[in-house]
Parts: sequence; structure tokens; C-alpha cells
Amino acid sequence: MSDKRPLDIVVISDVHLGIYGCHAKELVQYLDSIDPKILVLNGDIIDIWQFSKRYFPKAHTKVIRRILKMTGKGTEVYYLTGNHDEALRKFAGFGLGNLTIDNKLILEVDGKKHWFFHGDVYDVTMKNSKWLAKLGGKGYDLLIIINRLVNNILERMGKEKMSFSKKVKHGVKQAVKFISDFEQVVAEIAVDKGFDVVCCGHIHQPIIKDMQHNGKSVTYLNSGDWVESLTSLEYTNGQWSLYQYPVSKARVVLPEEEEDGSAMPWEDISKVISFPQQ
Repeated sequence: MSDKRPLDIVVISDVHLGIYGCHAKELVQYLDSIDPKILVLNGDIIDIWQFSKRYFPKAHTKVIRRILKMTGKGTEVYYLTGNHDEALRKFAGFGLGNLTIDNKLILEVDGKKHWFFHGDVYDVTMKNSKWLAKLGGKGYDLLIIINRLVNNILERMGKEKMSFSKKVKHGVKQAVKFISDFEQVVAEIAVDKGFDVVCCGHIHQPIIKDMQHNGKSVTYLNSGDWVESLTSLEYTNGQWSLYQYPVSKARVVLPEEEEDGSAMPWEDISKVISFPQQ
């Protein structure tokens, strides 16, 4: 009997495979612990912007292998493109087996219309100054590397970890305003388009909240990231919840890769699904 948690839908975004800040080992452990009917990869899974042949560790490869293995075992996987993996947008609409690549996904889940997309299309910085966004991305990665080094020292001293980027985001008024504006714009557009639920990534701010616009409400979801927050969204028994990988000082050790040869399965997608509540 499987000890994996059965889930209806799981949403993961902003993994950034290929950069030093990615917590790939933790993500592999998480993927090994769940059995979702649908897995939505909501953008920036592979960081093509900063991809380097010199750095793509075994753990990063294992993330890809775990996802492909899921498709081989029946999980429907939707890879929705983001800005860091925008090179894949030319393959939008391509599907093979249980894997589909696209830019957005529309699902009617248990009677509620859901809209999934990465979110960079509503980022003014991305639209008007892509070079600035890329430069900022490199600075962010450097901050994460320094942060991890500092946290390793803090752990050895028995002190609590800290997040440099979260301090920056919450300490700079302009950054706080950007996050708030992004969420409000997405919520307003979702209401105008008649959606009940809208789900994004991009800003690395995991949250579930109800928002209002023109007297109507919409549920805004953000799946966070696997660089700092280590979060995902899970849907089961008719409800959305945020999952956060447990913080532990123990070193993450992955089992040796099994070679079972299973999985190589690689318009706007829209479908109606209903999950029987347990």
C-alpha cells in the first residue's frame, strides 16, 4: 500500500532548476510524498535565463525524472511557461501522453472556474524593461547564495536562519507596493473574465486570500517558490491549502536513482473536472 498522500491537484512554481538557490533535494522529497491526479507546473521550473552547463546537479535532474515518472503513472502534468523559461512558449499547445505545455490553463473544478498562469505578463518591469528584470534576477541569485552561506554558519552556531530577500521585500515600501499591485491587478482581471479562482506564481509570495473588485469576489492563489519559501498549493476534499516543506537542520540525502524506464511522456487548455469528496 502506497504511503504517498493522495491529492486532486498540486501546483508548483518558481523552482528555478539550474541556479544555486534552488532547493531541488527538498522538492524531490516532496514529490516522492504525494500522488496527485493533476500536477500544474506554473512557470519558472527550469531557469533558462541563467542556465549553465557547468551547474546542473544530480538533484536537479532528479526533479525532472520524478515529474516524468508521475506522467507515466497517470498524473496529468501541465507545464505552464513563465518568464525564466519563456523559450518554451514556442511549444505552447504541445502535448504527449499525460504532459502538456502551454501558457495558461483553465479548469472548472467542482463547479468553480479556475485560471492558472505564471503572472509575468502583468509585471510592468517584465513588459517594459526585460534587461532590467534579468539583471535583477542575477542580483537576486547572488543574494540567495550569500544568504545560504550565512545560514550554514548560523546553523552551526545553533542560531535561527534568516531570509535576506524577505527582509528586503518587506522592508522596502516599493517592493511591498509592487506585490500588492500585482495581486490586485490579477484579481481585477480574473473578476472581469468571470473566474472564481486565479492562481499565479512569479512573485515568490505564497498565499491564499479572497479579493474584491466591483462588488464581486475572487480567490487569489500563489504557489510561492522552491528557492526560499519551499511551498506548493494542494487541492483536496474541495479545498485549497498551502503546503510548506518543514524546516529542518538535517542534511537532505536522496536515495539512489531507480532506473525503471517508465516515463518519457512529454488553444488554451480548458476542461471540466469534478473530484468526489471523501
